[in-house]
Amino acid sequence: MHIRDWPSHERPREKLLARGAGALSDAELLAIFLGSGLAGRDAVQTARELLAAHGPLRSLLDHPPCELARLPGLGPARACQLAAALELGNRHLAAALERGDALTDPVAAGRYFARRLRPRPHEVFAALFLDTRHRALAFEELFQGTIDGAEVHPREVVRRALAHNAAAVIVGHNHPSGCSEPSAADRAVTVRLKQALALVEVRLLDHFVVGDGEPVSLAARGMV
Repeated sequence: MHIRDWPSHERPREKLLARGAGALSDAELLAIFLGSGLAGRDAVQTARELLAAHGPLRSLLDHPPCELARLPGLGPARACQLAAALELGNRHLAAALERGDALTDPVAAGRYFARRLRPRPHEVFAALFLDTRHRALAFEELFQGTIDGAEVHPREVVRRALAHNAAAVIVGHNHPSGCSEPSAADRAVTVRLKQALALVEVRLLDHFVVGDGEPVSLAARGMV
């Protein structure tokens, strides 16, 4: 049976229009991108097979486009569409920060760091530099490490903040292990960064730790 023969309330596109994208399963969302399935399979069944073999969804979408293009049911065109959709999401989050929402909406800032850093296989420390109205000036990956950690130099963060004429900074790093619980080293470097930035009158607003699930805000825990 083709998807067009399903009851209308079960078809992914109709369900999305009636109930919103959040009502769709991972397979249904992926099926909308596929449009059609492999021979003898509909798009939803093909999407389910892709997720079973290469999922869950985050693991599948973490593949670079060149690897996605080689997976059955995708190909270059669909791989490019998926990569473009992810980048649209990144830019949508970035646009919110450019409007000055980095401080008023810390959830948006945390998700932005998560989207940028979560796919990385090694630890990466990044900084988001903000102006006096807390609008985003620049996002930079400053330090990279092994799977176990990245060495952070506060003086380099200060140097880049001055180069951007930033009034405030939000920093974040990923834990490739998936555990987003801040370590003792994370808490210590946060203190050092806050002190170093204060010397040049730049505020450290938050430090996000990105793992699986929602990123952890050290500011929310009273550590900034």
